[in-house]
Amino acid sequence: MYLCSFGIQQLIKMFDAYTKYNLLFGGSVTDAHKEQYAKSKQWKKDRFRNLSRTKIDINPRNLPGLIKGQLINTKVRTPQKPIEVQRFDREIFEQHKNTPKFTWFGHSVLLLQIDGKNFLIDPMFGSDASPIAPISTKRFSENTLDLIDELPHIEAIFFTHDHYDHLDYASIEKLKDKVDKYYTGIGLGRHLECWGVATEKITELDWWDHIQFDTIKITFVPSRHSSGRGLFDRDKVLWGGWVFQAPHHQIYWSGDGGYDNHFKEIGKKFGAFDWAFMECGQYNKRWHQMHMYPEESIQASIEVNAKIRIPIHWGGFALALHPWKESVECFVQAAKEQNTPICTPKIGETIVFGKEPKPQAWYQLLD
Repeated sequence: MYLCSFGIQQLIKMFDAYTKYNLLFGGSVTDAHKEQYAKSKQWKKDRFRNLSRTKIDINPRNLPGLIKGQLINTKVRTPQKPIEVQRFDREIFEQHKNTPKFTWFGHSVLLLQIDGKNFLIDPMFGSDASPIAPISTKRFSENTLDLIDELPHIEAIFFTHDHYDHLDYASIEKLKDKVDKYYTGIGLGRHLECWGVATEKITELDWWDHIQFDTIKITFVPSRHSSGRGLFDRDKVLWGGWVFQAPHHQIYWSGDGGYDNHFKEIGKKFGAFDWAFMECGQYNKRWHQMHMYPEESIQASIEVNAKIRIPIHWGGFALALHPWKESVECFVQAAKEQNTPICTPKIGETIVFGKEPKPQAWYQLLD
């Protein structure tokens, strides 16, 4: 028993040392960080907490089945050919800068222009959403890091949390020279600092905190999720969504998370949104409290008073066991049943406010 305990302790120490020297993990949590985080009402018992009790039903008994599920049924869980990314049309993006526009690059990567400002949200352009895991999670599209070279100057990046499918070391390395500011929930700044981003460029926010960016009021709002990049930093970064309020337009970004009462609260506080980007994909009954089913995504978009809703968190990676098209297909069907307007852009396509195309089933043309 002693030898077994000693062996486990040594493995933990070795992994701890590995995470400190592997840049992919980001910055380690220090006692000084914890003192800072404890000032937040969301910090309880040494970690950030959701508004409602939230858990994941994964344990040693069902874990082998989940791992097996990741290795089988790849013909329906991933496209048989890489998804082509539409060439970024910089000319369209730079025309009429007072008109909102966006380009979705798959999964949760968005280039948003509002009141002439270029913002990036969760810019994970990397090829693997599981870079430290024994099983890789390859992106559905190829050479996506090269897309960064085509982007215009970025006034600010906004992060929802620090999971690998949202925060990517290689992407930040390529972006650093063309970004002015970084806005995050409490705790994520330590990763950016570890990767060489100047501290003065980083602003961390608690839920309902806001900043004024020129003419745009930007608020960090609650979601129901989690965070962490290693064994010892679970829930040490506060997760959330973003609200962008310009003089004539409002836009909502849900971030990752399960269905809960915060959607109604956001709808009451901010009124109608022109666009609502809603998490839609990577769900499973075992982590349902942290990822919505598509029908819930539509319901949540109704509660935040969205005029047009756009599904995100799909089309990039197979992080759950459902077929890769299932989430968007169910989203479209639920929208039809609720008679609510949606937009399903192609990956890389630029959408201009007031000229949103009718829902496109482009994904149906792919195997």
